[in-house]
Amino acid sequence: MSPLDARPPVLKGEDGEGSVQVRLDPSMKIEGAKVFAVYGKGGIGKSTTSSNLSAAFTKLGKRVLQIGCDPKHDSTFTLTGRLVPTVIDILKEVDFHPEELRPEDFVFEGYGGVKCVEAGGPPAGTGCGGYVVGQTVKLLKQHHMLEDTDVVIFDVLGDVVCGGFAAPLQHADRALIVTANDFDSIYAMNRIIAAVQAKSKNYGVRLAGCVANRSRETDEVDKYCAKVGFNRIAHMPDLDAIRRSRLKKKTLFEMDDSEDVVMVRKEYVRLAETLWNGTEALAPAPLEDRDIFELLGFD
Repeated sequence: MSPLDARPPVLKGEDGEGSVQVRLDPSMKIEGAKVFAVYGKGGIGKSTTSSNLSAAFTKLGKRVLQIGCDPKHDSTFTLTGRLVPTVIDILKEVDFHPEELRPEDFVFEGYGGVKCVEAGGPPAGTGCGGYVVGQTVKLLKQHHMLEDTDVVIFDVLGDVVCGGFAAPLQHADRALIVTANDFDSIYAMNRIIAAVQAKSKNYGVRLAGCVANRSRETDEVDKYCAKVGFNRIAHMPDLDAIRRSRLKKKTLFEMDDSEDVVMVRKEYVRLAETLWNGTEALAPAPLEDRDIFELLGFD
């Protein structure tokens, strides 16, 4: 725990059966913007998806803020063309006195005018990522950085294994899951659905749907969605152009106009339009582990 706050209250049962969670301070609620939290299995392409989605929203004339929630702090890498300092790093430099910070110390402009923030994380094995997310939102509110924003995108690390990973769900209107057409990715998606279900008991977050990413086919994803009552709302195929864009530190919207690039850009803009116009508030029940194996199990 940093000197920023007194020890937060611990409330039992607030966010799911048997949980011990910190309930969101109502004053930290993000007002006026549509808030999306992007989840998925580690390495599935959440940051690439988030950054291109942020760029797509700017094509619709929206003012966008992207918050990376990973110690790796590369969520906004393709938007800014570099690894920007994290909120935690900046706070350390001022001995955790946030009143000494200016917005330009931790908010960086990226492609299309996207405001980019990297929350970072505590040193390995020493703290909770959820606390870091909370402090980041607190700083943004203190500096009025959310008042002129239409869309906020949280890009969240890896699988949901604790309340800290799930903290952005307390702020989000909709959760978007990035998956691939394989068992491990869909297994992770099922756990994320369970996390959203737990958070939805006390917060307004609901599922928007999933994006099939890096996948030639979508049959396994679609089979799972049909079983639980979920929706696939986009498909980003496994294209070398997407990999090359990250190597070039660019979004797809800055790449040369090859046929593949133009096609994927259109899919991202279509996804942004779908999310902005509003999706059905989905709350499917996750499958038991044995049922996933029955549905998608190995040969």
